[in-house]
Amino acid sequence: MALQPRIIPVLLLHKGGLYKTKQFKNPAYIGDPINAVRIFNEKEVDELIILDIDSSKENKAPNYALIEEIVSEAFMPVAYGGGISSLSIAKKLFQLGVEKLIINSALQKNHNLLAEIAAIYGVQAVVACIDYKKGFLGGTKAYFVNGTKKSIYTPQELAQIAENAGAGELILNAIDREGTYQGYDINLLKQIVKAVNIPVVISGGASSNADFDDAKHVGASGMAAGSMFIYQRPHNAVLISYPSNYFYN
Repeated sequence: MALQPRIIPVLLLHKGGLYKTKQFKNPAYIGDPINAVRIFNEKEVDELIILDIDSSKENKAPNYALIEEIVSEAFMPVAYGGGISSLSIAKKLFQLGVEKLIINSALQKNHNLLAEIAAIYGVQAVVACIDYKKGFLGGTKAYFVNGTKKSIYTPQELAQIAENAGAGELILNAIDREGTYQGYDINLLKQIVKAVNIPVVISGGASSNADFDDAKHVGASGMAAGSMFIYQRPHNAVLISYPSNYFYN
C-alpha cells in the first residue's frame, strides 16, 4: 500500500521572528515562531519545514538557540534549512533534535557535504532544496543563497546531481510562484519525478486542496505551503490553518 503524501507547512525565520515572503521578496512579519509551532502541534501536522532566510545570505551560522526551542516545542518531525555549510554544523543541528537537514546553497558549492552527512546519518536525513525560476528569455535555472544567485544548472540537472550526491529527498520550490496562490508548477514536477528515484516535495503557489490533488496525481511525496497555512484570504489576515481532514474527504 502506497504511503499518503505529506502536507507540510513551511515557516520562514528572519531576524529571529516568523516572516512570510512573496517571490522571495518583501518579508512581512507574522509573529513568534514558537506560537506558530504550538498551533501546528494542535492541528497534528505531518511535518514542519523551517527555513532561515538570513543565514546563507549573510554567511552566518544557524540560530541554534531558536532552533533548539522550536524542536523542543514541536510534536512533529522538523526539517531545517539555512546556513548548513559544514559537517560540524550538520552534527550540531542533529544534536538539537532536527530530523532532516535541507541543503540548498551547499549543493551548489560542495556536493561532497551531502555525501558526508548521508554517510553518518542516512540518506533519509538529507534533503536537497531546488529553488528555481524562469528567465526573461525562456529557460529555467536553479537559484541559491535565498534566490539571489543563479546556478549554471537547470532544476532537472541539479535534481540528478543531488540524488547522486546523497540526498534522500528533494524539495522543488518555484520562486516565481511563492506566496502567489497560482498553484504548483505541475509540469516541472512531472519532469523531476521522472528524472529521479527519490521522493519529491513540491512547494510554491499552493492555494487550495485542489493543488494538493494535482501534485499527488503526478507523484509528489509531499506538498508544502506557506501562505495557504499562514494567511486567511482575501485580505491576508494572519490565521494559521491546516487541512487536517484532507485525506478523509
